[in-house]
Amino acid sequence: MDIQRLKLCQVVPVVALDSPDDAVPLADALMAGGIDVIELTLRTPNAFAVIEALKNAKHDILLGVGTVIDTKQVERCTQIGVDFIVTPGTTPRLADAISASHIPCVPGISTVGEAVAMLERGYDTVKFFPAEAAGGVSTLKAIGGPLPQLSFMPTGGIGRDDVRRYLDLSSVICVGGSWVADKASLAARDWETITRNAKIATQL
Repeated sequence: MDIQRLKLCQVVPVVALDSPDDAVPLADALMAGGIDVIELTLRTPNAFAVIEALKNAKHDILLGVGTVIDTKQVERCTQIGVDFIVTPGTTPRLADAISASHIPCVPGISTVGEAVAMLERGYDTVKFFPAEAAGGVSTLKAIGGPLPQLSFMPTGGIGRDDVRRYLDLSSVICVGGSWVADKASLAARDWETITRNAKIATQL
């Protein structure tokens, strides 16, 4: 995976989308606002249909799949050919499946022990989740202190006004945020608001 694209993006939209027809318009709206990365989560019944619709459109957006929690989901992501996987947490069995798939992954962690376990498996970029509920910036500083070789993508409960506090940490390469493509805007298919939010995100 091109980590540089995550760094340049800084705010990665984390989206739960259920309509395949909305996949391309959403990606277009984000890119119009300057964001070229998306994390589509497996939190809706039609999530994989949405992912396939975006992949089949050969869109330029970097397509990540989040909330990956089992081996069957990893297999499906492999078949579709997504650009990267994000997990909320990472068990040994899940880590084995991801390693075997050869899909780039940002594995989820919330403790020092989990962070070290991912380092042992060769990962130098991890997701800190659920960021705000797990102690926010202060906890992330504490985890990252003894692990300077590790970079973080904090996600979970991070609002627009919280983003800068995380990005000010040298260990943070980007922040996951659901506010860029919020539920209300998605339900209304308000692509203009999503583009506007994306522009705000790139300016943070």
